[in-house]
Parts: sequence; structure tokens; C-alpha cells
Amino acid sequence: MALNLDAIGKKIGPLTKDYTWKDVILYALGVGAGFDELEYCYEHQLKVIPSFAIASVFEFLAEAGLSSNVDLSGVLHGEQDIIFHNPIPTEGSLTTEGAITAMYDKGKDKGALIVAEAETIHSNGRKLFTNIFTIFGRKDGGFGGDPGPSEKVEFPDRAPDFEEKATPSPNQPLLYRLSGDVFQLHVDPEFAKASGFEMPIMHGLCTHGYACRAVIKHLFPGEPERMKRFRVRFSRTLYPGDPIVTKIWKTAEGSALFQTVNEKTGDVVIDGGIVEWLSAEEYQRRLEMGGIRFEDRVAIVTGAGAGLGKVYALELARRGAKVVVNDLGGARDGTGSGTAAADKVVEEIKALGGEAVANYDSVATPEGGRAIVDTAIKAFGHVDIVINNAGILRDKSLVKMDPENWKAVMDVHLKGAYNVTRPAFIKMRENRYGRIIFTTSAAGLYGNFGQTNYSAAKTALIGFMNTVKLEGEKYNIKANTIAPVAATRLTEDVMPPDLFEKLKPEFVAPLVLYLCSDQCPVSGRIYNAGMGYFNRAAILTGPGTVVGDGTEVPTPEDVASKMKQIMSMEGAQEFANATEAFGPMLEAFSPKKQAEAAQAEAGLTVKEVFDGMVDAFQADQAAGVDVVFQYEISGDQGGTWNVVVKDGTCEVNEGAHENPTTTIKMSDADFLALMRGELNAMAAYTGGKLKIEGDLMKSQLIEKLFKVS
Repeated sequence: MALNLDAIGKKIGPLTKDYTWKDVILYALGVGAGFDELEYCYEHQLKVIPSFAIASVFEFLAEAGLSSNVDLSGVLHGEQDIIFHNPIPTEGSLTTEGAITAMYDKGKDKGALIVAEAETIHSNGRKLFTNIFTIFGRKDGGFGGDPGPSEKVEFPDRAPDFEEKATPSPNQPLLYRLSGDVFQLHVDPEFAKASGFEMPIMHGLCTHGYACRAVIKHLFPGEPERMKRFRVRFSRTLYPGDPIVTKIWKTAEGSALFQTVNEKTGDVVIDGGIVEWLSAEEYQRRLEMGGIRFEDRVAIVTGAGAGLGKVYALELARRGAKVVVNDLGGARDGTGSGTAAADKVVEEIKALGGEAVANYDSVATPEGGRAIVDTAIKAFGHVDIVINNAGILRDKSLVKMDPENWKAVMDVHLKGAYNVTRPAFIKMRENRYGRIIFTTSAAGLYGNFGQTNYSAAKTALIGFMNTVKLEGEKYNIKANTIAPVAATRLTEDVMPPDLFEKLKPEFVAPLVLYLCSDQCPVSGRIYNAGMGYFNRAAILTGPGTVVGDGTEVPTPEDVASKMKQIMSMEGAQEFANATEAFGPMLEAFSPKKQAEAAQAEAGLTVKEVFDGMVDAFQADQAAGVDVVFQYEISGDQGGTWNVVVKDGTCEVNEGAHENPTTTIKMSDADFLALMRGELNAMAAYTGGKLKIEGDLMKSQLIEKLFKVS
């Protein structure tokens, strides 16, 4: 079957996994740790081996494999790259989401690569790690796609600086698989032989854990929390009990290369290894800053010469960001210009030991917006963060609001955000990363007398954000909006003096910095912030009601009679996009049908599934197919059924077939959950809930041959 190229960019997750210290220790034992590394195996002062990051997200890897439609009979784990943002706690809940980012065609007889990327957030709110998976589909090449980049790691022409020898137990896979990877290849001798191996093989990710322990031991012993990156390429299989040696070459302070070799055969089983780690000083700084850092990030802050913008710029710089400080240097109403405001903030940043450049262009023109982004590219090479903060005020009541004052405010607030965000978005899309902040206000959310121009611009920015969030999703570009209440020159004569003193801009900055960070999991949200108080604002839609029968146009009197139901917000919903918001209107005219379908689905039995299989059979998909599926369902509703597909026909029989092609074993509860769409087939298989015997490849035909409603 062909790869599903439409899966590229589609969101996978969020997937949640709870774990305890026992899971951490079980993993450590599975990758060879013992009494000589008690910090990994004893709950007293326990530390987590960083490679646990991949063992904890098997379900995502399974989902990526399923959605890509890769041929399971030829699938291998090709490469694994993990970037660490914070140390992994010894217990908690992990939430992972991401997407397939690319599929590369290596040629008809050379296979294909499926690349997926996922971010994992801990229940404490911190982003822990990013996994970049490369799945090798040996039988999926030749679809005419891009061959992808070619990267080779060159090892130094000298002896390794360190070597770590180990001999995994002949029973190692039996222990490692308890951490979640229960694929039969690593435990079932008959399955292994059918797959072309002498016996069950080591999990590549088990050897991966051995290598991770080895580099920590020699490069930053006893401090796994200092690891920044761990990348490998899986190049050969390894049998349990074969001795291995991990060879390590230190290439610079904080980086090294490594490979793991089968000492018995000389084969390199893990190649192209790259490890990076924080210095002790860097790690201490990260701890002091609470884990949110912006090293290697470039931020643009507009209107950063004073007030909120200045605070944002200074705080970003303190946490490692390189900052473009943009300020026109004009008055509160937007008139005039100057360089002093931006220059002064740049000087403050440099005095703190940070990096910054000034920019004096106006956001109000497309040329000015492009120039601001060009400043970031010229000075620092890329742009990762944009905070649209620049603003002016020209308050007048509607009757006195002349076109010039209306246009001036729109040009800075609304057009200004567009003028800067568009060229920045293009650069972010190329790098597949971005964080964009828009600035609305209470006037935009709720209205304010005498500010029709300002309120309209601030509300329009929310609509702008709502679409930017959708267009940026597949490129890891997140857009959010802040509604700050702060003491700045725009509000000094709007607020009472005593309140003005309490509303320091510094109280708004923490939320803005979080939304700018790698750790931010959300996009398309609106937040109020002031005095250290934060809450979310949202557009909610009431359940509404049908007026009339949907065929005849109702009268105004009909509408009047239903206004109580129309106005009700009880059970209101928040929608992610316009298409989703249109759904309730369509569904409103068939609630009975939906209720009946839900009731029927809830009462579905295993026997009813097989009784309905002939009706679900798609004969047009069965040309040339000759296969027998044997089902063995355990539990109170269980039994045995066989499904024979041949010559475009389907026959379902109760009982065992004498010569099945593929045998599928599940519990009744898991089988029904699968039929209802509540359980993913790949996740069920890798998690041990679905067992497949016989021709594994033919099992993939089931989804093609039968339409499950």
C-alpha cells in the first residue's frame, strides 16, 4: 500500500501518559543500569536517564507509523534526535503532540523515510523534550518524492577519548519490553525467524539507552540533567548477549560524537551519535531562571523604547534572547520620531551582558515592517519571536472621530501588526518555528467610550490571530494575544493615579515571556494580564435553537418567540475554526438521528460487528485479494470468527478456519473500542492489546477492505 502523503503536517495528539518512579527505575533496569549506577535504580535521590524521553512516547511513534501508512513488514527505526529543555521529573503526567513533518523517497529499491516531530510537556507546565523520529520504510520507496537531505557525521581520525564496554543480558529484551515496546520481534522466536532473524533481536532503543548511560558516565558523570541533545542513527541489529562498546570522541566543550559497536562482529549498531550538554554554570543559570530560556532565539519587540515593550525586551535579553529593539521614538499620538528611546534600551541590554540592536522604522508601512525583520536577519541570521506591541492613541468620540485619526490608529495597531508579522512569518515558516504575540486590550474585548478607532483595531487583531494560528500550526508557529493592563504613557491620564502606581509593566511580562517560549503549548488564545492577575478570555457560542422547520423562512414574530433560547449561553462552546463553528447549525436539524446513532453505537456487541461485516465490505477495493482473517476474541462476548475475502467477495463464518492467512487476537472490550474509534490500531498493537499472527502485512488490508462507520 502507498504511503499516505496527506498525513504530512496533520496534528497527532495530544497523547497523555502517567508515570511514577517505578516506571523510571524499570526503564533504567531495561537499559542495563544496576548497583553501579544506583542513582537510576533507587527511589532515594532518583535521577532519570534522559533516553527515557523516547520510551515514554511510544504511542506517538505508533500513531505516526499508522497515519503514514508505512508497510509494517518493512519498517525500521532509522534515526532518533532528542532535544532536552528541562530535566525529566521522576513522576507525573506527560502530554505529547506533534506531526509528521516530511516523507522522503530514497528510491524504489531503497525505501522511504518518514520524519515526525513531537513536543512533550510535563504536568508541572514545563516543556521537557522534543523528539524527532525518522522511520525507515524499506518497502515504501519509489513514490516520486524528494530524496531529502543527506547528512554524514565525520568522526575524528584518532582513537576515541573514551570507551565504555557492556554486555546486555541474553534476556535483556524481556525486561526492556515492559517499558512499552512489546513488538513480537523482540520476544517471539518464530516471529523473529519469519522476519529473517536467527532469534529475537535487541530493541534498537534498548541499545540507545546503553549508549546514553555511557556518554553521561564519561562526559558529565552523575548529572544526566545537563544533557541538551542526544542523536543517533540505527545502523545494524544486535542479538541479546552480544558484547558492545560505545566509543566517544569529545569534539568541543559541551559536545561529542559517539558510536556503539558490536564487539563480537565489529558491526556498528549505532552510528552518527551526537551528544551535547550544558556546562555546570549554564545549568545553574537555567535553574535560577526557572527553566525558561531563550538562548539561540531572536526576538523582535515593536514599541520597545518604553513601557511594556521595554520590559519585554529587557526580560527576553536577561534570559538569553538576542533582541531587535524597535521604536519610532515619536509621541503618544504617533507624531515625531527619534533614536534615543531604542538606543537607550539597547545600551541597558548590553550592560546586562546581552545582545541587541536598535531599529527606528515605523510599523505603519509595509516598507517599515520589512525593514524591522531585515534588521533581525542581518544582525542575527533569523527571527523566532515577534511581539507586536507598538501603539498610539488618538481618542475621540465617534462624532468627532475624523478619518485621519481613525486611519492613524489603524495603521499602527492593525496594519502595523500585519506589516511586521507577514515578513517574519515567512522566515519562521522556513525554520519551522515561531512565536507571535498580538496586543489587544479591554477596549477591544469589551469596548470603551471615546475609543472607536482603538477598540476596532484591537478587536481586529483577534481575528488576525485566529487565522495566523491556523496557517502556522503545521510549521510550529504559535500565535497568542495579550490584553495588558499596565501603567504606560498610553494610560497615564486614563487611570486614577493610585491605580496607575500599582500597575507596573513588569507584572504583565511573565505571561508574555511564557507565551514566547519553547514551552508554550497553546495557540490562538487571549489572555488578560495586570498586577500579577491573569485570566483567559474567549469567544463562546451558545447552543441556540431551531426556529421553524428549516424549510420555510421563519417570521420576525417566530424569532421573537424564541429569543430566550437564542440568547441562552448555557452549555456554550468554544470553536477552533469557522468550519467547526458551522457544525452545530447543520447538526441542529437531525438531533434525533444523532441520538439514535449514539445509542446504537453504545450498545454495540462483538457479534453485531461480525454480523455487519458483509455490509461493510468494499468490493471495489478487493481486486486480486485472496486472504483469510481469523479473529479470536476473548471475554464474555468473545468467540472465534473467520472472514474469507476472495474474487471480490466476502464471507463471514463463526468458528476457526483451517488455513488462516492472518490471525487477530484481542479482548472483547478492546475490540469494541477499536470498532468505535476509541482505540488506535497501531497503539493497540504496540501496546500489546492487539496480537497479530501469520502474515503481518496482510493485516493492513482490513482498513482498506472494510468501512467502519
